[in-house]
Amino acid sequence: MSIRKLLLVVGTIAAAATSLAAQQVNERLFYYVDREDSYNSLVKHIDQITVVAPQVYVIDNLGIMWGTLDRRVAALAKAHNVKVMPLFTNEGFQQPGLHRLLGDTIARARAIQSMTSMCRDNGYWGVQFDVENINIVDRDRFTSWYTDAARSLHAAGCKISVAVVHKTEDGAGPTAYGRFMQDSWRGGYDLAALARVGDFISLMTYSEHTRRTTPGPVAGLPWMREAVDYFLRFVPPEKLSLGIPTYGGHWFTQYDPTSPNRASSTNETVNWAWGSGLAERNGATIQWDPVQQVPFASYSVGGIYEWVFLEDARAFKAKLDLAKEKKLRGFSVWVLGPEDEKIWDILKAEKR
Repeated sequence: MSIRKLLLVVGTIAAAATSLAAQQVNERLFYYVDREDSYNSLVKHIDQITVVAPQVYVIDNLGIMWGTLDRRVAALAKAHNVKVMPLFTNEGFQQPGLHRLLGDTIARARAIQSMTSMCRDNGYWGVQFDVENINIVDRDRFTSWYTDAARSLHAAGCKISVAVVHKTEDGAGPTAYGRFMQDSWRGGYDLAALARVGDFISLMTYSEHTRRTTPGPVAGLPWMREAVDYFLRFVPPEKLSLGIPTYGGHWFTQYDPTSPNRASSTNETVNWAWGSGLAERNGATIQWDPVQQVPFASYSVGGIYEWVFLEDARAFKAKLDLAKEKKLRGFSVWVLGPEDEKIWDILKAEKR
């Protein structure tokens, strides 16, 4: 074979490998909670996971950290070469306590010392910040805290990441609800600065609709695409992980003696089996929304309509394809346990 032909063959193989890599997402982060369904799913599907992120630690307004990881989870991850990146939450996601913590440099330093020791001493791959309900006035303080933590964790050989609330535009949008979300949930993150000092960002592209909103998808695909495009203005794709939900939502009316109206509309999270079962037992057919790329159903209970918006394997595949299209580093799934079991068939096929 001539040198020219050999180079052509090598180039073709390299191009094919590059193309295949572009069609896959490398990092499969799954959140874990201390619950039976979450543990059973982890045991059953550990070989399809690259990073397990247990939500087991909490930091209070004095910077005191507490929590512990189930030793069985740590042993299972080690046996299967799965990276462990625990996340910590600010206590109760309470804004006043978080404001006090962020304004106290001694408390922030105390928290950094604890998380660094916890990561190093337990042999964790890294730590994820799951700090929510940040008031926009604390944006710079949070960035400073995260920057100092990144410096400390990196020096200890640990990675650092942050889960960030979804956002699709710079401002608050057209409604007062958007104004509330901007001042307390979306506006407190300096995306460019967080991406610069940390290893990656998990974009919480779920909870599009919640108990505070009208019925709708937990994560409709057009909205997810909008959020990803916004984040990519500030975050390199190799540092962005797409949030994917496994839970659905059930909207219904409940009796509420504390309300002036004595009743209120609310939402509860449901797993795939229970959510689809609610539709079935009420004689409803689950439909597929081709625009939102999610299954849903509505039905009457006592003359009052209820709605379920769910997440199944088909919806999961649509979201996975979005991560591939945008060439993101991977995905961050909330959470192990409530998923449609068929998502694991999709992930197995991806590894071939």
